[in-house]
Amino acid sequence: MGSGASAEMKPAQVSEASVEDLAAALGGLSAEERKKIQDALAALNQGPPCPGPVDCSSLSVVAKDYNGLLPQPAEPKFKGALCQIYVRGQPYGGSDKSSNGHRYDSIPFANGMIGAGMSCQLIHYVQEEHDKFFEVCKNFDFIIVRCNPGQIKADGGDQGKFDTSMKLIRKAGIQVWPSPDVMEKMGAKDALCKVATMNIGLEDTLAYYSEEDFATGFKKTMAFQPRVIKQNRGSSGEGIWIIKLKAGNYCATFGERSCEGDEVLTLFEANDNHEEEHTVAEFIEFCVNGRNDKSGTWTSKGVGKYLEGGKDAGGQIVDQRFCPRIVEGELRYNQIGDAVVGIIHKKPKEGGISAVGGTGSIYTYYEADEPKFASLTENFLKTDLPLIMPALGLAEEPVPLWWTTDFILASPEGTATADEKWIVGEFNCSCVGISKCLAAYCKDDSPNATYDDISAEDKAEANKYGTLMGTKALGIMEACKK
Repeated sequence: MGSGASAEMKPAQVSEASVEDLAAALGGLSAEERKKIQDALAALNQGPPCPGPVDCSSLSVVAKDYNGLLPQPAEPKFKGALCQIYVRGQPYGGSDKSSNGHRYDSIPFANGMIGAGMSCQLIHYVQEEHDKFFEVCKNFDFIIVRCNPGQIKADGGDQGKFDTSMKLIRKAGIQVWPSPDVMEKMGAKDALCKVATMNIGLEDTLAYYSEEDFATGFKKTMAFQPRVIKQNRGSSGEGIWIIKLKAGNYCATFGERSCEGDEVLTLFEANDNHEEEHTVAEFIEFCVNGRNDKSGTWTSKGVGKYLEGGKDAGGQIVDQRFCPRIVEGELRYNQIGDAVVGIIHKKPKEGGISAVGGTGSIYTYYEADEPKFASLTENFLKTDLPLIMPALGLAEEPVPLWWTTDFILASPEGTATADEKWIVGEFNCSCVGISKCLAAYCKDDSPNATYDDISAEDKAEANKYGTLMGTKALGIMEACKK
């Protein structure tokens, strides 16, 4: 570039077609030579690395721009980064991306940190640059991980390798939100067992890690009352079963009898509310070994094998009492650190049990101080929340920056509102989205979606969340520094 070129001039854009044409014309070159030329051409399409106090120029620039990002502070109180991943083999880089390559809700997160006086640079993890990426990460004080579960693998990377390196970053004293340990232990279904004795738990919540324990335990609990069986690795309700004895012949006291293998079960799966019937023996076989001659014919979209790989690989099954009032709906608490910022009541469609999105459920939104749920909110925040991280083996970790807790009503009908018992159905801190930003993600009918497509009202709400995240993050960073 000549000395008279503008500093604001953007790199020349090379179309995919021109790259392919040139590659074809260079057919006589070696594969290595072709690769170097193609990489150089692709680099022309890259914008500058995200501005900020940490030099990120050694990393590939995936984003086309940083639209909406506030200027970084000249003298940040702490230096941070928000880590994303662009899945190169998927349309739009994955189902959570704006057209510029950023995750659709990254801007409010980053701006919240910047507004609190900290820097926050937007970077992408590229698995071919694993070592370089984590060398750069060592220069930050905190890292916010916003890689949707499964996307690292989908892009050809190794989630275990990423997690191991991120654990080393955390061990070095750099804050990671959420750390791999927090995601694993809060997201695991056996977290429900670890909070079973709290106000938000049920004491008869069991976890199984072996075929023998599952077969013995399930036959005993199933004979006593309807159950909910949850696999650990599913998503959107797949592998979560609401189960009843078709004959209804429950015993009066727990342990009085165990089910026989030929007793018939009526099963509802939470991902789509479909119903099917199987014997106890067939259900156990499906959960352990999947579809085969012994498990019968299944209409579920899942494949079973919930214990595959053993405990270390996430193979586990949780067995919890069925709360019949789930048909009235469940509550999702949206949380920033130790603060509730909104409550969503999710009611299943008529005749359904699960309120998973896409099943026709009805969502009603409430403010954090909704009087109807005041007793639950107060008890949860003051009594149980301080105990959750230690109970999960995470005493040294702060609660996540942005996470959710789902509650199910466990009290009998007619219980006074102030005395109602709500139990935790699930914690989620693995890349929970900010729904106010959904207009910014690309899909077939909006392939060019950007941050600018978010309405002013929704943008203000998302920025309010970001501001609170920044305040909470700064408090944690300052406390750690002391």
